[in-house]
Amino acid sequence: MKPGKDFIGLGCGAVIRNSEGKVLLMQRGPKSKNEAGTWTIPGGSVEFGETMAQAAVREIKEELGIDIKILKQYGCADHIMPQEGQHWVSTIFECGIVAGEPKIMEPEKCSGIGWYTLEEMPSLPLGVIMKENLKLIK
Repeated sequence: MKPGKDFIGLGCGAVIRNSEGKVLLMQRGPKSKNEAGTWTIPGGSVEFGETMAQAAVREIKEELGIDIKILKQYGCADHIMPQEGQHWVSTIFECGIVAGEPKIMEPEKCSGIGWYTLEEMPSLPLGVIMKENLKLIK
């Protein structure tokens, strides 16, 4: 059974800002779980036995090779993608970089990274997930 398809999946995301206040976004690669080609904040699935905050720290280390700290938690959002037959519920955390420089660690899941202002984001191809996340972080 697969989370998000056979039952509602639980996810987490990290809003990471640079010194200019821009947010780090990732472009979903061809082997991402959903919404390939769209831009989103980094994050992923919560594994059994870990908290959402622990999952965010782990996912960011795996995806970007950086260590982060949780600064605050935003609300949760439903990410319903009927075209992909998926439903996820995800919480978003504001995070700071503790160590490292973001780099693509999983090229099959991530095609690109970049820093964007909240005003620039709507001009990008954002998926359902990031459109919902954007409402939370504005």
